[in-house]
Amino acid sequence: MDLWTQDEFGESHGGYAGAVLADGSEPKPVYLDFGSSAASIVETREWWAYDGRLSRPLAAGFRAACMCGWRGTPYPVDRAGMSYDELSEVDVLAAYEDWGEHIDAVERRAIPVPDDLSDAIDRLHLRLAGLADQAPVAALRAIGDLERLTHAVAREAAYSIKDDEPDWETVGVALGLDAERARRLTSHYLWRT
Repeated sequence: MDLWTQDEFGESHGGYAGAVLADGSEPKPVYLDFGSSAASIVETREWWAYDGRLSRPLAAGFRAACMCGWRGTPYPVDRAGMSYDELSEVDVLAAYEDWGEHIDAVERRAIPVPDDLSDAIDRLHLRLAGLADQAPVAALRAIGDLERLTHAVAREAAYSIKDDEPDWETVGVALGLDAERARRLTSHYLWRT
C-alpha cells in the first residue's frame, strides 16, 4: 500500500485514501493478486480496490485514513458509468488535506524540541549538506561522529524513560507515535549496539 508519509512520524502516521461503504462503514482489507507467486499478493485498504469485482465490496466513497486509527470525513464518489480504469483518476486531494490537518494536530500534541536546539539542527543539516558537496569524505567522517554522539545520548534518554516506568500512551503522544511504537523505539535505543 502506498502511504502518505512525512519525515518525522514516518509510517506510524502513514495516511491513505480509505474506502467507505454505502452504509458509512469501513470494509476489511482486500487482497489483490498481481502475479503468479505469493509475493505478488498485496493487502490494501485503499478505496480504489473496493470495486465490487471478485467478491470485493463496492466503495461508495473515500476518506482520509491514518495507520494510527484516525479517520477523516467521508467523500462520496458517483460511480455510475465509471469504469475500473477511471478509478485512478478520481481526485482524492480533499482526503490528503484532511490527513495533513491530522498530522498538524499530532505535531501540536508532540513535545516540542527547544528552539535553540531546532535551530542548531537546521544549521548542522545545511552545513553537512554543503560539506557533502565540497568534501564528501569529510562529511562522512562528521556524520560518523554525529551518529556516535546521538547513539550515546539516545541510550541515556531511553534508560531515563524506562527507569521512570512510563505510561507508554503518554510517551507515544509526546513523540507523535502510538504507545507500542514508542515502547519499541525506546527499546531500540536501549539495546542498539
